Amino acid sequence: MEIDLLWIGIGIAVAGYFIGDGLKNFKNPNAKGISDIFEDDDDHELIKETDVHYLIGISKEDANQLIKDHPDIPHILINNKVYYPKVKLRKWLKDLGS
Repeated sequence: MEIDLLWIGIGIAVAGYFIGDGLKNFKNPNAKGISDIFEDDDDHELIKETDVHYLIGISKEDANQLIKDHPDIPHILINNKVYYPKVKLRKWLKDLGS
């Protein structure tokens, strides 16, 4: 009996979440939904120079040394700040490893 009430409670909570999320985005049809979270749309995402080590998965010092050793890394300079296109950086890393 208690297990049945637990499942009913979980079902009501999940339904409430989806209804609330739908109402929140009711007048904005282009808003991201729950299924859009799992889509990987990184085509134009830029990574700051200070955050490159997160993408690569190495320490900051190693990332800085990699950037110094390889000036051919694809990058963009905007307002004297260096940004790295995420997709091009991943492709460059794959090619570097080959």
